[in-house]
Amino acid sequence: MKRIILTYIAALSCTAVLAQETIYPAPPQGKTIYIINATIHVGNGQVLENGALTFSNGKITAVGNKLPAPGADGTIMDLKGQHVYPGVISPLTTLGLTEVEAVRATNDFVEVGEINPSVHSLVAYNTDSKVINTLRSNGILLAQVTPEGGMIPGTSSVVQLDAWNWEDAVYKRDGAIHFYMPSLLPPPSVPGRTFTVTKDRAEEFAEQTGKVRAFLNEAKAYLQEDKHTAANLKFEAVRKLFTKEQKLFIHCNLVKEMLVAVDFAKEFGIDVVIAGGADSWMIADVLKQNNIAVVLTQPHSLPVTPDDDVDQPYKTAAQLQQAGVLFCLSNEGFWQQRNLPFEAGTASTYGLTKEQALTAVTLNTARILGIDKSTGSLETGKDANIVISAGDLLDMRSSIVTRAFIQGREINLDNKHKQLFERYKYKYGLK
Repeated sequence: MKRIILTYIAALSCTAVLAQETIYPAPPQGKTIYIINATIHVGNGQVLENGALTFSNGKITAVGNKLPAPGADGTIMDLKGQHVYPGVISPLTTLGLTEVEAVRATNDFVEVGEINPSVHSLVAYNTDSKVINTLRSNGILLAQVTPEGGMIPGTSSVVQLDAWNWEDAVYKRDGAIHFYMPSLLPPPSVPGRTFTVTKDRAEEFAEQTGKVRAFLNEAKAYLQEDKHTAANLKFEAVRKLFTKEQKLFIHCNLVKEMLVAVDFAKEFGIDVVIAGGADSWMIADVLKQNNIAVVLTQPHSLPVTPDDDVDQPYKTAAQLQQAGVLFCLSNEGFWQQRNLPFEAGTASTYGLTKEQALTAVTLNTARILGIDKSTGSLETGKDANIVISAGDLLDMRSSIVTRAFIQGREINLDNKHKQLFERYKYKYGLK
């Protein structure tokens, strides 16, 4: 019996060795890389046919149509017929904070309590998540890791998606605080749901937003004091809101909710970003006047109210573009983010140009997250966050990401989906 047990343990050990991860972070960039004969989509609306790009030590050193011939110490990549893009950036995601939605032990994006601005989602980010690699394969190289739960669940940080741990992954730490404004509409699960704002719902909305307004007023008064009898971690956590070193992302969708968000920006003198913004097209002029950006979530969802056009979510991006409102696209959730480039492609068929749609998931996102000086477009001096695709990155029919670089490091594009595809091709004799 003892021999049988030992044999079984040995077999398990061998299986574990064979099953160990083979996808690991790339080493720092070595040789200078010269990309030539490619269609380069800069990300700011400019396209270079037969363009060239060089990057060294993780930074883009030159972009143009005619660049000096590379030296002997460089690696030449002739990409004739292929496209080069800036890495896509995914805002408002629980990527790395959850793995299996139905398994509670894998979910780490909610903290107990209603107001927790001192909670840092970054420290819970799991760089070993199997989901991360499925996003990279579609050209998504950075993400804003965002907490949920309660009204103010904490801060979000931007991470790059190729790291050993959260310390390696951090790209911009604690760049935003989030306020999940209570909705004036009943939740979808309520039987007999209607789109009428009831008195009780309006009172609850006023009460909950009043709590947040009171909290910010108290925090502002606390931070104006020279000395404190006792430190208040929650008040200290919002200090950078009032100096505009952080932004307040207010999650809301209806016009009345967004107008309250505008009032918050005016009352407290803080930078506000609307997260959701389903009806933002109705008050685009107000958002423009108050310099408030919008992160459009779920661009493939149904309209908020029955009176809206059925294709309104597809058209909203173009309407904000026309009004001059800074906006970007998001899919929220975590695994759904892999479709973000294709949702930008949908927006390009409903009023945006293809390059404007690309900007909506690259440079615009970087601007809203405050990282546009280092990423979001393929410009000299920025990080070499680069995606190479055999076809149109925004078209699921032709998008085939062949190579990708994060800060100049060529990353592994394998993932669990590809491995399972190969596994079952082998099982059924299709290899």
